[in-house]
Order: sequence, then C-alpha cells, then structure tokens
Amino acid sequence: MKVLITGGKGMLGRTLCAELKEFELIPTDLPEADITDAAKFNALIAEYAPDAVIHCAAMTAVDKCETEIDFAYKLNALGSANVASACHRNGVRLIAISTDYVFDGDSDRPYNEFDRASGGNTVYGKSKFAGEEAIRRHCPDHVICRISWLYGAGGPSFVHAMMNLADGTRPELKVVADQIGNPTSTLAVAQKLREILNNRELVGTFHMTCEGEASWADFAAEIFRLAGKDQKIVPCTTAEFPRPAPRPANSRLDKMMLRLAGISPMPHWKDALAAFMKSEF
Repeated sequence: MKVLITGGKGMLGRTLCAELKEFELIPTDLPEADITDAAKFNALIAEYAPDAVIHCAAMTAVDKCETEIDFAYKLNALGSANVASACHRNGVRLIAISTDYVFDGDSDRPYNEFDRASGGNTVYGKSKFAGEEAIRRHCPDHVICRISWLYGAGGPSFVHAMMNLADGTRPELKVVADQIGNPTSTLAVAQKLREILNNRELVGTFHMTCEGEASWADFAAEIFRLAGKDQKIVPCTTAEFPRPAPRPANSRLDKMMLRLAGISPMPHWKDALAAFMKSEF
C-alpha cells in the first residue's frame, strides 16, 4: 500500500515514517508539498497516486493562532479542504489528524465522537474544526483521528520540556493541576493508524488518545518518577499561567468509536510513557 504523509517532518510524521515501514511511504512537507495551493497539491497527488493520505500538516502553535488568525485558517481549514478535494478527485482515502480543541473543554466527563463539537474557545480549535467539516464535505472516504497531549521522539513536547527543566537548578517546579487530559505517545497513535490503514472499510471520526487520565502535574510527576529524578512539583492553577489562547479544563477523549468498530483499545498512558522514556532518555 502506498501512503503519502503531509507534515512528514513534524513529530507525528517522523514517528509514522519510522514505524510504518511495511507500507510504501511518501513523506512530504514544505516546500515540495504546499497544502494551501490547491492546484499544486492536486498535481502532487496525481503524480504519486497513493492509496491513502495521512494528513498531519497543521498550524499547531495554539497561542500563535490567536494573533495569526488568517494563517491559522489558511493552513488548518483551507489546507485541509485542498487535501480532501485532491483525495476525492483522485480516488484516494484520507486519514486526517485533528485535536481535542474542537471541544469547549467544559464537560464533566470525557468527550466521545458523538458529542457536539464547534471549535471550542480558541482560533486553533475553530480552524481545526473548520478543517474537519471541509473534510466531511469534500472527501466522503475519510477517517478523522482526534488526538491530544501528544509527545514523541525528538519533540517538542511536554515530556521534553519537563526533562529540560528538571536539570537540578530548580528546587521546585510549578505545574498546572486543574487541566485534565490523556497523555498520548506518537508511537501509540502510529500503531493505531496501522490498524486504520489495514481496515479499508472504516469511515468517520475516531478518538485516538491513550487510556487513563491525568493532570499536567500528574503527568510531570510520572515523567520524573520514570526518569529517576527527585524533582519537587508544586501544583498550581491555570489562572497562574495566563496564555493568549485559553486551555481547555477537560481534554479527555472517550474512544467510543474504537469500541463500536471492534478495534483494539489504545494503551494506558502510563504504559505508553514508560516505553517512551526508556527509548528516548
């Protein structure tokens, strides 16, 4: 199977290239693959004629999206529409990566795939949801995979940031404790995308975060425990670290569609993190 990857130089794209070697992979990124240029991207798909596209390319700098609004929509919404249209014109299956930020984060339970999404409270979330809607309109043969709290080989990620900060020069680290989510490794996502690629009949929206939940403070504590670092953590509130883009209090995603489709569950976040820490550090 021939699989073209957009955003191939990004953290998830790099993991896909390393892990999905049984497929004929075509990693693409700027400058050769500009998803904001509809004609050029369509020509790229026509030239390579892949069986599937994994669409990872996106503007993911959440705070930067708040000030560069047009560019966020150009990449996340228009770019995704161009990818979807090119796939549909050329008879290519589309697997697109999305985010928990499409929800408002106010629910008291994990969000499942049938909960209403509208883009939440950030430009990033709204532009990614606009991209999702474009994919649904322009390419019926699609799978949208929502992920969150992602980390992977080479970073950048929360794991790498915490390891850099725990260098012995700081008696304590303040870490937010009132946001809850599912820490998720790119390796776990890659392994699940392998199942999606091999299950040709699947369509729709799937949540693909690791099982279990944690606050950022819980996540940091487990990182330091696995790394054998005696780093003191001081739990704090979101309000103590104001950011241009509001962070969702609840980023937890329920993997209902994986269960309904009879697909194996994602690994627990602690198990995935332990495997990652052993290989990365």
